[in-house]
Amino acid sequence: MSLDGLLKKTSDSKPQSLLPDELTYILDTFLPSNPSTDRTKAYLVLTAFCQGVRASNKQLPNHATESLTRIFGPPTVSRITDLDESRSLSGISFLTALFQVDWEPAAAIFQQDGVYDAVLDNVDVSPSPSMSLNVAHLLGQAVGHKPLRSIMTSQATEWLKISSRQATDTSLRTAAAVASVKYFMGLARDSETTPAESQPQVSPTPHGELTALLKSIIVDQGNPASVPDAVEGLAYLSTDPNVKEELSSDSTFLSRLFALVPRKKKAASVIEAEEQRSTLLYGVLSIVTQICSYRPRLTEEQAQIEKLRGMAKGKKASTREAVLTDDEHVKRRVHRMVAAGVIDVLVSASAPGVDTPGVRASIGSTMLYVVEDKENRGKVLQGGGAKALTQIIKRALSDHPKSNPSLDPGQLAAIQALAKLAITASPVQVFGPNEGAMYDAIRPFSVLLQQTSSSLLQRFEALMALTNLASQSAELSSRISAADGLMNRVEFLMLEEHPLVRRAATELVCNLIAGSDSVFERYGALGSSSKLQILVALSDVEDLPTRLAASGALATVTISEIACQHLVQLQLEKNRVLPILTQLIDATVVGDDDKDAKPHPGLIHRGVICVRNLLLSIKDSATKPEIIAQADAAGLTKALQKTLEGSVDAAIANPATETLAFLRNQ
Repeated sequence: MSLDGLLKKTSDSKPQSLLPDELTYILDTFLPSNPSTDRTKAYLVLTAFCQGVRASNKQLPNHATESLTRIFGPPTVSRITDLDESRSLSGISFLTALFQVDWEPAAAIFQQDGVYDAVLDNVDVSPSPSMSLNVAHLLGQAVGHKPLRSIMTSQATEWLKISSRQATDTSLRTAAAVASVKYFMGLARDSETTPAESQPQVSPTPHGELTALLKSIIVDQGNPASVPDAVEGLAYLSTDPNVKEELSSDSTFLSRLFALVPRKKKAASVIEAEEQRSTLLYGVLSIVTQICSYRPRLTEEQAQIEKLRGMAKGKKASTREAVLTDDEHVKRRVHRMVAAGVIDVLVSASAPGVDTPGVRASIGSTMLYVVEDKENRGKVLQGGGAKALTQIIKRALSDHPKSNPSLDPGQLAAIQALAKLAITASPVQVFGPNEGAMYDAIRPFSVLLQQTSSSLLQRFEALMALTNLASQSAELSSRISAADGLMNRVEFLMLEEHPLVRRAATELVCNLIAGSDSVFERYGALGSSSKLQILVALSDVEDLPTRLAASGALATVTISEIACQHLVQLQLEKNRVLPILTQLIDATVVGDDDKDAKPHPGLIHRGVICVRNLLLSIKDSATKPEIIAQADAAGLTKALQKTLEGSVDAAIANPATETLAFLRNQ
């Protein structure tokens, strides 16, 4: 019998049951005395087998849990309750592994009669270093799940407390500290949904003491095997604002923590096993993400709900904690992290072959927090952050169908971080001189814009990033316009109530009309009156940048005679096109003293080009007099005269003179 043979057997498309002797072999392989390579293969066998059982019971997840419990329960329980230390240790170490692979059957076994008591009895009857360490690891896994925290007695928590304070065994000390952290932090989470009268009475969380202990293990690294446990414990503790502040202010700690992250092909980690490096990397990034995280941006309704929840609990965050989570304190923490080298850590962690979906999510979220402050964006670009984001986004999207991928918040965060960089820097600075990298950025920005789960802010920033790309070249504009479903989504957002989103969508359409033949035809040669009517309406809104973008799009598209014909028809039907274009030139001629009391040169130029193109396109002798009469009624002649009376650029004066001559000579 070999682990390789079992791995092949459990990896088959049709999962097979493990024979009794094979099951015994797997259980005993997790003993800490066995080589780490054997335990790694045993993890793979166990993972493949559990996944196979789950796959064959997709429609009945509870049935899969029951099946796994029936398979692993009897041999595991018999070992844990055995008086022989070696057999008991085998059961405890296997149950710890099962928690890491599939926690539900592990929890069911842990809750069976006599198991919990036997686990605690083992450290009383056989308090060997190996037994104590493995019991601490098992309790650490168990207390990570709410159903099992409720069965924890004071005997277990007191043993963990004592073990975390002893000074002779660093590994046990660390494992017990991590279990205590997970227990206390778990109780804090439970209290958010549990009525106060139903909550267990526990002593205050000793955050300061546990934080100091775990920090010292990482800084000293006298016992390398304890480092992953210390990182895991701090990953839980770093959700606390006080701990975030302490960790971010300790440059020595940050230096040693960051040294655990592999640098390119060199593994700087003190742990050499591949699966341990992956776990360690995720733990380090979890700490970094927590330290850099801003409070969620809540809508007014969400803020009110949170307030009501707080009142219902009768609890209130301390003044210090409330202050430490405000944006200014987070900004300072991020600056300290950047100074300590966090950008290099994130870039190194994104290397192919090192990252996992969880690692990619942490990198994306942390990068987003870092680039929230514009001062950090140049440093991110200099450190290769844009390239790192591009790599992890590409790998994330490769796991999803090309059309309509469904991304989780961590994946969207990476795209949003890249969008922020693309908004405030030129495309060349972000993606380099090769336009191929810019082409590759179109899909993620399009996905961010069209995701049903994306926030309004994310859509706004996707629009802005695409607008910047579209301004780079006609080829980029054409590729953006060809993105699946993108134009329909952008045109929908042109009607969005939020003025900034509406503005960004309009600016993107303006750039695409100027740079993409297909979009020009969409509004010009093949355009419908409804699309042009939206541009006319947006040329009359209060927001100046939106008016500039919409009227700029009209000025470009009126090169097309077909578009002009549509506008003439709209004028005849609604009598709104010429009055709006006249207001662009001079709003005061129609008595609108509040809108642009001093005419804006950009609006004047756009308005003059639009009316010149529109009027000179009219060929129908029956239509021409009516349109000219409506132009006079709208005050167009007066507006043009006033414009020419001032000192204007030739780009305005020439078409204005041409238009005025046309009106007077008819």
